[in-house]
Amino acid sequence: MIVFELFGETVPTTSTAERLAEIDGVSRVRVVPGMPAGHSLVSGEVSHNATDALLAALNSMGVAREDIRLTRGEELGGGVPGAEDTSLIWADVVGLAGSNARIFGRYLAFMAVAGVIACYGVVGASPILIVGAMAVSPDLLPIIATAVGVIGRSLRLSARALLTLTAGLGTAALFAAIFAFIQNELALLPSRFNLDDTVLHGLDHVNDETIAVALAAGVAGMLAFETRASSGVGVAISVTTIPAAAYLGVAAGLGEADKALGALGVLAVNVAMIVLGACITLISQRAVAQRREARG
Repeated sequence: MIVFELFGETVPTTSTAERLAEIDGVSRVRVVPGMPAGHSLVSGEVSHNATDALLAALNSMGVAREDIRLTRGEELGGGVPGAEDTSLIWADVVGLAGSNARIFGRYLAFMAVAGVIACYGVVGASPILIVGAMAVSPDLLPIIATAVGVIGRSLRLSARALLTLTAGLGTAALFAAIFAFIQNELALLPSRFNLDDTVLHGLDHVNDETIAVALAAGVAGMLAFETRASSGVGVAISVTTIPAAAYLGVAAGLGEADKALGALGVLAVNVAMIVLGACITLISQRAVAQRREARG
């Protein structure tokens, strides 16, 4: 269930409320006097299927976006949700994508920490540390934002999200390279250390597993992004990015250029396949939503 609110002057707001009540899927519309005098608050409920139609109607009436608030509400009582409760709300997806496409210092800090942890996971042959690095990494968010920009035909959103993703993965690889270099210079690496014998061996070349896993990760990532489960699924998505970024960084830090370039290729293919998987999922969901809307 989606709850909407809009605030404004009483006369135009009341007129807007009357028009909103006529939209299929909108219910419990009410007008409450607000402060200062002469202003009112309109609130009501709208089904998932009708949310984008509601926003389009408000936009056509000239209601400013900053005067509109949408929140998700949970119904108690153990009722079984209908199909409309799982429908895609495009405005919601685009809004989230826009927020996650920006570069934040905290995001880069998380990616740097992931790179350091993954570096020690590679050097120490520790799968636990690799998984820990994947849990820290928030790279799922800009990846999915890139897909949303592609499907929404927003070059600006896609470019910004891709830049954020590149900066994040680059930061992870850079810190992995720095710490690998330091360990090498201080003779802290395990004796006879060889990248080919690590838990990430084979990440310097693309194979069918690379493509299949990344595509599946893209599907899961898009579904998790929409249902706010990205923190739980993010580890699974990062299995296609953080290990490759760490392998790239460690190889570069140890001066193994061929392996570093190979890992860069694997990382690029993984990102492309995740975005493709997310795009296919989003296209399918929008097609289903449009078919439902057409059936009324």
